[in-house]
Order: sequence, then structure tokens, then C-alpha cells
Amino acid sequence: MVVSTVATGDRTIGVPAEGPVDPFGDPFLRTRFAVPSRPATFLPRRRLTRHLGQALRTPLTMVNGSAGAGKTLLVADWTATLDRPVTWLTVEAEEQRPGMFWAYFLQALNAVGTPLSDRVHVPADPSRVSRKVLSEIAEDLVGRDPAPLVVLDEFDRVSASRIAEQLEFVLQHAGSGLHLVLVTRNEPMFSLHRYRAAGALTEIRDAELAFTPEEAAALLELHGLRLPCDAVHALVERTRGWAAGLRLCALAAQESPDPQAYLKEFEADRSTVADFLLAEVLRRQPRETQDLLLRVSVLDRFCPDLVNGLTHRTDAGRILAELHRDNAFVEQLGQGWYHLHPLFGEILQTHLRVRSPGLEADLHRSAAQWLRRRGTLPEALAHGAAADDWDFTASALVDDLAIGQFFTGLRSDELNELFSHMGPEAVGPAPELVRAARDLAQSDLDRGMAHLHHAEAGLAGDAGDPAAAQLSWALLEAVAARLTGSPARAEQAAEAADEVRPEIPAHLLDKHPELPALLLTHLGSTRLWAGRYEDARAALTEAAESPGGAQTVLPREESMGHLALIDYLNGWPGRAEHKALAAMTETERFSLRRPSGSGIERLVLAAVAVDRNELGRAQSLIDEADELALDIQDPVQAAGRALATARLQLARGNTRAAVESATPAVSTAVASPWAEGLEQVVASAVHLAEGRTGTAAELLRQLPDDRPAWVVEAARLRLAAGQTDAALELLDSLPAESRPGPAVTVRAALVRAQAAAERGDTETARRLVAQALLGARRERLRRPFIDAGRWIRPYLAVAPVRTLAAGWLLPAAAPTAAAGPTGAGPPPAPVLVQELSERERDVLRGLAQMMSTQEIAADLYLSVNTVKTHLKSLYRKLAVNRRSEAVRRARDLRLL
Repeated sequence: MVVSTVATGDRTIGVPAEGPVDPFGDPFLRTRFAVPSRPATFLPRRRLTRHLGQALRTPLTMVNGSAGAGKTLLVADWTATLDRPVTWLTVEAEEQRPGMFWAYFLQALNAVGTPLSDRVHVPADPSRVSRKVLSEIAEDLVGRDPAPLVVLDEFDRVSASRIAEQLEFVLQHAGSGLHLVLVTRNEPMFSLHRYRAAGALTEIRDAELAFTPEEAAALLELHGLRLPCDAVHALVERTRGWAAGLRLCALAAQESPDPQAYLKEFEADRSTVADFLLAEVLRRQPRETQDLLLRVSVLDRFCPDLVNGLTHRTDAGRILAELHRDNAFVEQLGQGWYHLHPLFGEILQTHLRVRSPGLEADLHRSAAQWLRRRGTLPEALAHGAAADDWDFTASALVDDLAIGQFFTGLRSDELNELFSHMGPEAVGPAPELVRAARDLAQSDLDRGMAHLHHAEAGLAGDAGDPAAAQLSWALLEAVAARLTGSPARAEQAAEAADEVRPEIPAHLLDKHPELPALLLTHLGSTRLWAGRYEDARAALTEAAESPGGAQTVLPREESMGHLALIDYLNGWPGRAEHKALAAMTETERFSLRRPSGSGIERLVLAAVAVDRNELGRAQSLIDEADELALDIQDPVQAAGRALATARLQLARGNTRAAVESATPAVSTAVASPWAEGLEQVVASAVHLAEGRTGTAAELLRQLPDDRPAWVVEAARLRLAAGQTDAALELLDSLPAESRPGPAVTVRAALVRAQAAAERGDTETARRLVAQALLGARRERLRRPFIDAGRWIRPYLAVAPVRTLAAGWLLPAAAPTAAAGPTGAGPPPAPVLVQELSERERDVLRGLAQMMSTQEIAADLYLSVNTVKTHLKSLYRKLAVNRRSEAVRRARDLRLL
């Protein structure tokens, strides 16, 4: 039988107890030994009960979670599945006295019919328990089979370290005779690391207790609520899977006429959730801790130093650590930073406004200043805006050199939204620069330039240190210059940036690589508009090679797109395509929204597609570019669209539409020579097609003579007008050092071929057609041959020439030789476009002898790379791609 004990000096004497009473002589409260019942809407969670199954294999189990996390009901549900008695004890605050705790511990064992032997004495003193009694308990438990399973619910109420030490002593010395389950809100004062290291601990924590979306949906269904998957996910995200929050929301939603709308938009601060958190979490804290929680509720995240600044305390680190340890809805982010549970934060903010009206703005302002001093700009801006302190907020953005972020796509939307609340009362250079950046980023030129003018005037009278503001102004000037087509203005902006840059701290420049990248991009764009291709290429190449990862991805993309356009204008469609595709890939890696100027690469690809006669693809690319830049007023992009669209309409035979689309739909400060050249070429082609040769000739005379592409276009049109000698004179006037690309040289060769055909020089015409095919084949340039007209058809039908066109321009060649232009007689000899060098002939003979590249190199005393270079050259001259084809073609040409 269990006996009570009476302390007499250092001895404890057992006396029979007349009834079960605690050390105070009061009856034991039987409700504390009862396993809590589960409500009808309780959701069993098998993943957690399976985990708890390990508790029967470890001496210690801990279920540690915040208030309302579902700890108690989870353990109660698990114990209901066991086929053994479970000792349950709900701890109360009185258990700070060791004697009282152990008396209830022993009575809990009695209550389920697993009492200890008579030799174990029940403590008579509520404040203490002797080491002898603890040893008796441990010794009595040793070897018990089955070992008692003891659940101590709400163990967080035990704050006396003595009780935890005593309990750990008994657990250690009971061996396998005791399984202890602690249900707690905080970390018990046990040597948990030792149990973990020994594999003797089963633990479930807050993160595992959180409901998954699937579990949340099942819980809502138990309350008669069915929500779409996205709504369930949103609710779980907002509550972080907190069990009590989900249940309270479900109960409240049942009373709502539109449960789905309620769960989507419920106001946490005006619900039973608020009542629960205020009662179970906030009001259980000391008053100074309550004040701390209310003040940090304005912060998305916080660290001890920041909290000390807001609370005028010095011990925030200790308080935050305790709150986190006690699962008081203060969650650790790592590296000393914390944040509040979202619902708890909402409720605390409302409580703060009621308890301390007007304090919220001061807290935001203090947080903004603290974060600004430590270089945390995005959060500083957010708190400055929340405090309605726009002078501070705009100045922080400008002083940090972050004005370029309006144009990078990384934070553009966020900054636009934040500064959309800035009213007209905010005055001065910084607010005006921010307004100018917002408007220019959205291509609102009139408003943007007005704000930029006000900012410039303010900077002129600023007696402070305006270096960062001056550099920000220079960037916005370059943006305005680009959008207005003002090359001189862009050069002046670049010079102004170069002058002020040495005054900027190096760490700020390193922090914002997007600023020089954007400046170079805008400068290169205006140079391209002015027709200064090489100067534009220099600036754009530097921008395209900018460091900075995601910070500079959009200026890099735009620069690569502009470089692609330069290549296209110079007649290199393959290079243009490569750069345009690289630009698209660069941006797609970061999934950024494209601001002004983007989409140029698709227009370049569309123009290349027209040259290849892929007209459907060209139209799709133009449509994609339009979707990306519906509100963009960028001159280069507008001219690029005019170029691609006009060429597409000409290819389709829509001459009127071609003329209409050849003019860029923008107004600029200066005209672009290449954009005007496009208009004149298209107009000349239309006039010529409609029989107005005089008007066409007049327009052709206005074309710039320093652009090979336009010279060749003019020569082609003059030839079509019957001016053969004038056409050839134009081609002969091209400087040898111009080195245009194949799109230009192919068209030039075809003009000469047509002229030769008209003079009756069939052999020269055939050779020039073959030369054009050779240059066009790698680039798949089909339009020049389609646009050439009827005269070229007989030459393409000749077997050697047809071979060069087979498979990309014409259907694959038939197995038998094609007839000549007249359809009679033997086919002419194959065409050799360019003579082979002596060393190339040596390499060719090695191929004919089936020698490898290494063997040819050794035989000719050459390096392997040199042999490979000769192979590429002879493949090009023979118009083949493989060794066997080279040998066969060489035999046809009687070179072997």
C-alpha cells in the first residue's frame, strides 16, 4: 500500500493514509489524471502517430510546440491506440514544489492501476523530496515489464530546475523501466543532447506539428467546408499550419454566409484567433515583454540590437531567446534574426494602435533610420514609407545609388508600388529624381522630363554633398536622351557621370553595378540611333560584359539585343541570331519583367527570319515583341520594328503596307540615317514596282553612300530600273575595307550575276550565282534568290549549281544529272568557286588516301590544328561538309 510520510528531523516515517491526499492534506484532483477527450472534429494525423510509435523504444519523448499547436490531442490520440495502460498527469503551476510534483506523479501511477511498491514513500513536505525517495522510485521501476508510460502534459509549467534534475535522475536510474513523454511549450531543462547522441530521444517539434495543406483540407472538411486547393494553401501559409488557428478559423467560417470568402479575407485581429493569442501568449508574459512584443510587431524581422533601439532596453537578446525557446510565436530566422508568426503579428499591431495611438509611425521611423545606418536599404525604405517620411525614403534611395533599380526588373514593381503613395508635399531633388525615374521607366516622357528638370534645378542650389544625386541625375538624363533620340544629350550625360563618379565611395559603386551598365546601354542605344555603329558597339559590348548577375541582366540583355541589330545591319544574320538568342536566354534565366527597350532581340530574329523566307516565324516574333513593349517609345526599338515589318510586308508583296510600316512611330530630336535609309529603300522599291522609275531613282540618290547594305540595295534597284552600268558603278565604289557580311555580299554577287546574264556572259553569271549560293547556304539566306526574279531560274537548274542549293533553297537534287538551261546536251563541268591553295591540295590528296587528320599532319609536317584549318577552307571552297563529299567533288572537278 502507498503510505504518507511525516518528516521528523532528517528522518521520514511512513504512516498509513486514510485516503488519497496531497502533501497539503487536500484530495488529489482526479481531472489531472484524465486523458483529454478528442472533439468530433479532431483529425487523426497518421504521420505523427507513427512517429510517436518510437516512444516505446526510447526512455524519453518530447512533443514541443507553441500554444494551440495540437500537442496534447496528438498524444492523447496516440495513447488511445495502445494496448497498455497510460499514466497521464497534467501539470499545474503548483508543481514548482518538488514534494507536490512527486506526490501527484505517484498518484498518477496509482490512478491507472500501476502503483509502486509499499516501500516507496509519498513526500509529506510539498516543498521538498529527499534523495532517498527518488532512489526508491527509480529502483522500484527497474525491470518493470511492461514499463510504465507516463505522459506529463503542459510540462512547460514546471520552471523549477530542481524538478527537471530529479526527473532526469529517476529516468536515468530506472533503466528500461520507464517511458517518459513530455508535452511542453518550451525546452525542458533536460540534458537533451545526451539523449539525442545515445539515440534515446523521440522528439516532435513545432515544424512537424504544423498542418500540411492536405491535412488542413481534411480538417476543414470535418467542419463541413470545402475549399479549392489554392485557397487551402493560402490559409496554411497565413496560419503557418498552426492547428488552433485553423480550427478557430473553421469554426468562425461555419457561422459566415460565405465561408470561402471569410477564410480568404478574415481579419485576424477581430476573431477568436486574436482572443486565443492574446490570452494564451501575450498576457502570460511580463509587462515589459508585452511592450517589447507590441513594438516589434511593426517589423517583418528583427534582431536584438534593433529591438533594443525600439524599446530603449539592453536585454532584448535574452528576452527574444526566451520567447523563442518558449514557443511564444517568435520564430528564429538564423544569424540572430527573428520574426513573429504572421497572425500574431497582425493581432499585436492592432493591439499596439489601441494601447499606444501614434506610436506606430515613430517605431517605423526609428526602424528605418536604424536599418539605413546598417545598409539594409529595402527594409529601410519600407519603414520610411510606413512612417510617411518621404524625404527620408527618397533620399535613402538616391544616396544609396539605387535609382537604377527602377530599370532592372528586380525591384521595379516593388519600388513603383512603394513610391506611388508619395504625395506632392514631398519636395526637393531626391523626391523629384524618384518621380522622374518612375515616369521614365514607364516611358512617360513629358512627366519624367518635367520632374528631371525640377531635380536639376534643385541640385544646382544644393549646398550639401550631391555626388550620388548628380550621378543618379546623369543616369536619368541618359534614359531621357535615349527615349528622345538625342545622341548629344546622351554623350553629355555620360561625361557628367564620368566627372562625378570619382566622388562616389567605391563600396557604393561596387554595390550597384547596374548603374554603369544602364548608362552604357543607353549611351550605346543613342549612338546606334545616330548610325555610329562602331562607337555604339564599344559601349554596348562593355555593358554586355558587365558583372553583377541578376542586377545587370536587363542592361546586358538590351545591349546584346542592340549588338545583334548592329550585326544585322552590317549583313551578318548568323551573328545577329546568335546574339539575339543569347540575349533572350540571359533574361529568361531570371524570369524578370521586361521594362523599357526590351524586345529588340525578337525584332532582330524576325528580320533574320524574313531573310530566310520564314515569314510565319517572322510574324510571330514581331507579335511577341509587340506584346512585350506595348507602351514603349524607344526609337531604336521602333526602328527595329519598322525594319522587320517592312521587310516582311515586301516579302509578302504588300507594298503599300511596307511603306506605311517603314517609318518608326516615334518623334525624336534627330533623325537616324539607317532608319531613314530603310524608308527610302522601301519607298524606292514600291515606286519601281509601280513603274515610277524617276521617283525611285531620286530616292536612291538620297541614300547614304557609307553603308554597304544601302549601296547594294541601291544597286539592285538601279539594275531593276534598267541602269546596269550605274548599278555596277555603285558596287565598285564600295571600299575594300568595309568587309560587309554575307547578307550584303550575297546580294552584291547576285546583282553582278544578273548584270552578267543581261550582257550574255553566262559563265560569269553562273560562277557568281554559285558564289552567292556558297555565301548564303550557311546562313540559309533564301530571300535574295527569291527577290532576284525569273532570270536566276535557269542558273539554279544547272547541276553543279543546283547541288549548292539542294536541301535548303531547292528540293534535294535528283539522283540523275539535271539538264542544262536549254534542257539538252551534257551537263557543264562542276563549278569551283575559288581556287584551292597548294597546301589545301596536299591535304585533299591525304583525304583521298583515307588518311586521318593526325596522319595528314605528320605527313606534311604540320600541326593538327593547321590541318583542321585547311580542311575548313577547302570544305568551304568545294561547298561540302564531309570528307567523302570533298573527295567526290574534287574528282568531279578533276582536282584528283
